[in-house]
Amino acid sequence: MKEIVFEYGEGTITAQLPEQTDIFIPGVTVKDPQHIKEEDIYEATLNSLRNPIGMKPIDQLVEKGSKVTIVFPDRVKGGEHPTAHRRVSIKLVLKELYSVGVEKEDILLICSNGLHRKNTVKEIMSILGDELFYEFDSNNQIINHDSEDYENLVDLGVTEYGDPVIVNKFVFDSDLCIMIGHAQGNPYGGYSGGYKHAATGITHWKSIASHHVPKVMHRPDFVPVNKKSLMRQKFDQIGQHIEKCMGRKFFMCDAVLDSKSRQIEIKSGYAGLMQGESWEVADKRTFIPFATKKYDVLIFGAPQFFHYGDGMGTNPIMLMQSISAQVTRLKRVLSDRCVIICAANINGFWNEDLWPYLPEMYDLFQKNRMNTLPDLNRYGQYFATNEDYIRKYRFANAYHPFHGFSMISSAHIAEKHTAAIYICGSLEPGLARGMGMKTRETIEEALEDAKLKYVGSEPNILALPQTFKLASVHLTMKE
Repeated sequence: MKEIVFEYGEGTITAQLPEQTDIFIPGVTVKDPQHIKEEDIYEATLNSLRNPIGMKPIDQLVEKGSKVTIVFPDRVKGGEHPTAHRRVSIKLVLKELYSVGVEKEDILLICSNGLHRKNTVKEIMSILGDELFYEFDSNNQIINHDSEDYENLVDLGVTEYGDPVIVNKFVFDSDLCIMIGHAQGNPYGGYSGGYKHAATGITHWKSIASHHVPKVMHRPDFVPVNKKSLMRQKFDQIGQHIEKCMGRKFFMCDAVLDSKSRQIEIKSGYAGLMQGESWEVADKRTFIPFATKKYDVLIFGAPQFFHYGDGMGTNPIMLMQSISAQVTRLKRVLSDRCVIICAANINGFWNEDLWPYLPEMYDLFQKNRMNTLPDLNRYGQYFATNEDYIRKYRFANAYHPFHGFSMISSAHIAEKHTAAIYICGSLEPGLARGMGMKTRETIEEALEDAKLKYVGSEPNILALPQTFKLASVHLTMKE
């Protein structure tokens, strides 16, 4: 037997699994491409900024008196170490702007949180570093995007698909918008960065409701994760529609990141061309030809705190979304009868400071002829316009209420593409059962039950012991 340690709650849990169990750890089992050395990061980033793809460099796009917005991702994406992409690139962008006379007071830094919760002062400081933070915060030149601040939003009509486009007014009114992003593997359309950054980070919930919904996420082209889905097309259309209405392109600077959020390569310029080139590099790190067989059982654990915040591993809706994200990433290597086993300490902690609306959504799912999670979607607008929840998003660092519906749309994917989902080690297992998941005390018990009912006595098993500690990959078959 193999003794494998999995993430669990605020610590770990150990399971005894069959000797033939395969293990995958991002960046370890298959090495990442070589990242740029720390001492070379500034030079590589500056070289990218000065040689953009498909457009002129920054110092030829602005002059003294130009109004500039610099848009950077929230804490959910990208790393907070001293040489993290946001910190390095923003410092260099500022030097390029100052070199042609752009004045500091004409620059605004915007955290592109979209429908995510607004980042706190402490979190913004962790993202940008003390030097950048204190340079701009004293004059109120660092803000979070606010999807409900109608005085500072612009309605740009609809795309050719009929999707509404409502965008941040500061971005729209600026002479140049520079977007700092990451080409990092993402279950929503393949990668973060590029036009996804613009389409989700600086828009309105109605724009996001055009793609983070069942009619898009439950299509055959969404799973397994890929770069040609309808969702990805909608990202591109929304981003390009904003550019058309602005009369100018975004200047984007995206870093391809490794498992520890270190830069492998930096690409800058026009997203219509740049994102494709960055994906060529990112594919080598993200789409990993690993499996020689299809797996019948996928096993991993969930910490209490991971990328969306504290309580993601104890909150049954957010946990189900994270399980579905793994299915989306790994579907190419999973058998049609695949069973998920996840160790998660579901203990009644919803963290209503971050997700005040999720208990209400969960209770609604238990009644009123709610058979599958997509049945909840008809309440999307009801929740999205709830003034109490909106005020908590705007003024109390909570997620926007419509964000819960994008989580629920994603959460259904696990049920749709697996034979069963087991949650192990929960203190309040009924909360998991209310989401359609099966419960057992231990991973070993869940595996024995799965063998009896779904996968037979000799299943192919894949264990992911650090799936939420390191930046995820999209596994494929070796051939």
